[in-house]
Amino acid sequence: MFVVGLTGGIGCGKSAVTDCFAALGVPIIDADVVARAVVEPGQPALREIGEQFGTDALLPDGTLNRVWLREHIFSNPDAKSTLEGILHPRIRSEMRRRLDEFDTPYAIFSIPLLFETGQDKSVDRILVVDCAPELQISRVTRRDQASEAQTKSIIASQIDRKSRLAKADDIIDNSGTLDDLRPMVELLHQKYLKLAH
Repeated sequence: MFVVGLTGGIGCGKSAVTDCFAALGVPIIDADVVARAVVEPGQPALREIGEQFGTDALLPDGTLNRVWLREHIFSNPDAKSTLEGILHPRIRSEMRRRLDEFDTPYAIFSIPLLFETGQDKSVDRILVVDCAPELQISRVTRRDQASEAQTKSIIASQIDRKSRLAKADDIIDNSGTLDDLRPMVELLHQKYLKLAH
C-alpha cells in the first residue's frame, strides 16, 4: 500500500490535518497512539522498561510512570537511546501490522519525529504540516498550559523547520482556519489517490 508519512513541528496542527484526511476515509496510523499501546500492562516493552530502568519507571498499579521516565531521559542521552531501542522497533512493526488491516489505496503514518527516528525511509511520500514558529508557540502554550520556554525547548529538540521543509514532498501551511485547511487536504487526497494507482 502507498504510505504517506505526515509530520510537522509541535503545534503545527498535525491532528487537524489527519482529522481532515480521516473524514475522507483515509486510514490514519498514529505513532503516538501506537507508542502508548506498546507500553500497556502485559506488553513486552513495558516489562523490558521495568528491567532496564527499575521500579521507578513503573507506577504502583504497574503502568508506565511517564513523568519519571520523561524527566529521567531528558538529561540522560544513554537512557534515551536505551528507551528508543526498546520502543522504536516495536512501534514500527505494530504500525506495519495495523497497515495490513486496511484495504484502501493509501494510508497515512502520522509520525511527529519522522526524520529524527529515520522513518522517512519507510514511507513513499512525505507531507509536512507547517506554520510560523510564533503560531506554534502560541498554540502549544494555550493547548498544553506549557510555558514559552518549555515550548521553545521542545521546538529546539526537533529537526529545524528549514531542514524539515527541505525534505518534504508536499507541504500544508496550517496557519489559517479549519475552513482553509479542508480544501488543501482535499487537493492532496486527490493527488495521493492518483499516485497510489
